[in-house]
Amino acid sequence: MLNPTFSDELFRLSVKIPAIYVLVAGRSFITEFKCRAKGASDEPIEKWKRDSLFIDKRGKFRNFNHKKVSRKKGGSLRGQGWKYGSGFVDGIFPVLSPIAQQILNFLQKEVDVNRIWSSLDNLPPTNTTWDDLISIAVQLRLNKQWGPIILMCEWILHRSSFKPDVICYNILIEAYGEKLLSKKAESTYFELLEARCVPTEDTYALLLKAYCRCGLLKQAEAVFAEMQKDGLPPSTVVYNAYIDGLIKGKNGQRALEIFQRMKREQCEPTADTYTMVINLYGKDGKSYMALEVFREMRNKKCKPNICTFTALMNAFARDGLCEKAEEFFEQLQEAGLEPDVYAYNALMEAYSRAGVPSGAAEIFSLMQHMGCEPDRASYNIMVDAYGRAGLHEDAQSVFDDMQRLGIEPTMKSHMVLLSAYSRIGNVPKCEEIVNDMHKSGLSPDTFVLNSMMNLYGRIGQFDKMEEVLTAMESGPYEADISTYNILINIYGRAGFFEKMEELFTSLPAKKLKPDVVTWTSRLGAYSRKKQYKRCIEVFEEMIDNGCFPDGGTAKVLLSSCSSEEQIEQVSTVIRTMHRDLGTVLQTKLNIVYQTYLDIAYGTIFGQEAKLMQDSKDLELHNADVVSSKRNFLVSPNAPFRAIPRGK
Repeated sequence: MLNPTFSDELFRLSVKIPAIYVLVAGRSFITEFKCRAKGASDEPIEKWKRDSLFIDKRGKFRNFNHKKVSRKKGGSLRGQGWKYGSGFVDGIFPVLSPIAQQILNFLQKEVDVNRIWSSLDNLPPTNTTWDDLISIAVQLRLNKQWGPIILMCEWILHRSSFKPDVICYNILIEAYGEKLLSKKAESTYFELLEARCVPTEDTYALLLKAYCRCGLLKQAEAVFAEMQKDGLPPSTVVYNAYIDGLIKGKNGQRALEIFQRMKREQCEPTADTYTMVINLYGKDGKSYMALEVFREMRNKKCKPNICTFTALMNAFARDGLCEKAEEFFEQLQEAGLEPDVYAYNALMEAYSRAGVPSGAAEIFSLMQHMGCEPDRASYNIMVDAYGRAGLHEDAQSVFDDMQRLGIEPTMKSHMVLLSAYSRIGNVPKCEEIVNDMHKSGLSPDTFVLNSMMNLYGRIGQFDKMEEVLTAMESGPYEADISTYNILINIYGRAGFFEKMEELFTSLPAKKLKPDVVTWTSRLGAYSRKKQYKRCIEVFEEMIDNGCFPDGGTAKVLLSSCSSEEQIEQVSTVIRTMHRDLGTVLQTKLNIVYQTYLDIAYGTIFGQEAKLMQDSKDLELHNADVVSSKRNFLVSPNAPFRAIPRGK
């Protein structure tokens, strides 16, 4: 059912403009652009021959026939280019006219709305102007510059003499969605209907995505239902937009449900669909599930593209499975695809997280040898790779090389360097890096503050650690679950159990939910004191709260044992969980159970340090466009370490 506002508005419009709802079966998105300038019918149409020069995929200049290209399916340079994320259609980047380039430069620099609109008012209402405006919108979209798109499209809708068509409305709906302005996206949709434009499947897809990104799932489902009611069954385009919006709105579980619904309703997933799901599982640390989706894709005879292979490689990279990542890097090439910088970066990341900086360095050299230029992310990965291995001088050298080459370090660049020095406890250097960030105009975020708090806690400077926490609670960057994981681990290791439990019980009031790292850190505190019964109580509480253990939890639990009888009890608990839980959780617990088998009978009572080291992802920071995670190492006798993960 539609929400009252949405349904009432649709009813009003359907009465006012009934012709809008006459849907044509098999409607295609391909739309011919026509200039609809009011009052310009008496003017002779300017027969300016458009520049037919373009840059092909190899970066070479070529010519093309406009009419021939526009007749190819999906080949129009205008009206279609905005919907393709690759930036070109049929390998063509349209070259803007000199006037269009001037307008683009102006829109990218100017921020005053009145000045922008006044300048646009001076443009002649001709076919050429309209084509230039749409080409500019396409270029701005490729650069993800949604603000200028909104200003220009609002001028077209509300002030210009042009009569916009569905493409213009679609561009504006998408821009509002990207800026999380769902109300404006919705009002633009209703303006589209009032203007007697027939919404396309792309219109519905973009509106769905806007709602999902804003967390308005009921409204999204209402649009979905409205499509079906009007006889327009959701297509792959719509499902993909729905899934993409849910993922970007951090509703991954719902995205997986829509993926299953898509298959139930006999709508064949595309390579893009599978890639999104693989990427979702990869970011959630479930490389085994990502591989299952890839196998399903192959069984369905759906051909993976380079993005699919890269997403799968990234999934393995997050788990440090460099051999699996390399295996699919080879499959990528066997499929006739040429590795790009993202594929090389994924393989470098796998070696980095596996603790093999020499492997990452070899891939870095290989990509240069193959003519693929490393980007900023490539250098960040190399800094991180050396930092993880304790080679802070090499990490600093790569960071300096990046600056010498004119690549400006971002927040992420400083973070991975900070982590390198944090691992060796170099407080002065870490403080220097934070000061350099301030000088560069970068404000330390949650991850940076977490790293400094962790560093102070490890070396026993609790006063400074609490000062950082106070600054976080009063500053623009809020403390997250990772912050409290660090505090719980630090206080637990120091033997301050009361303080640790106080922090743990305060989490619900802060609207934070303990994750597996939180519970494992708490378990580790009692495990180090051989308080076996207390560990079992905390473990049962963890399960009752719906948090399931990982390999680190099993190691912590085993390290609390001081007799063969207790080891057998832990063994029974793990075996029982392994047998009774569902398929997905069984897959997850295979790792836990195997961990148990590897170490249980090698336990030497009284030894703790060698049983406990394990890494676990922490949500700490989202730098550049994608979310990134870090490794969280829990070890009874080794210092806590928050290791940045990402590019």
